[in-house]
Amino acid sequence: MDVTDEAAVDAGTDRVVATFGALDILVSNAGVQIINPIDQFSYADWKKMLAIHLDGGFLTTRAALRHMYQGDRGGIVIYMGSVHSHEASKLKAPYVAAKHGLLGLARTLAKEGAPHNVRSHVICPGFVRTPLVEKQIPEQAKELGISEADVIRNVMLKDTVDGVFTTVEDIAQTALYLATFPSAALTGQSIVVSHGWYMQ
Repeated sequence: MDVTDEAAVDAGTDRVVATFGALDILVSNAGVQIINPIDQFSYADWKKMLAIHLDGGFLTTRAALRHMYQGDRGGIVIYMGSVHSHEASKLKAPYVAAKHGLLGLARTLAKEGAPHNVRSHVICPGFVRTPLVEKQIPEQAKELGISEADVIRNVMLKDTVDGVFTTVEDIAQTALYLATFPSAALTGQSIVVSHGWYMQ
């Protein structure tokens, strides 16, 4: 579904419930990346980034809650944040702003959702070598005037403890842990999975 399309999100979520009978877990994971310095960022690109990352998080959450709140059935909402939910990098103003915003959404949901047995979390990966990240390597090399190898070593992985990319499997394992944790002892949390890039 297009997570920026309110009707599409509502209809898609209703279809999931009609097909499977219930909605227990939402992983709000849609994302794109556009890099530019703030002074050169087009407003259209800014709005697109916030619409996908932050508005999409809101719309998928609201649609899921309409089912999770019924009879206080409950559920787990997991947002895909980023290390950039906690710190900034050059050339990524709307991405950083949106990922910070997801922390606020998750924490508010943790409080509002508690009476309905809904918990929420934000997973904050470091760089995962997905197509989204692959695309950034030559873009950042060009923008920063350095080699692609230097982007990987000195930009993306420079603050990790071991110079290693986080993997999709690392993130999946974290999501599984959060989705199966048995109580509200763990809610409203931000879990950083980044090979030590950011420690909180």
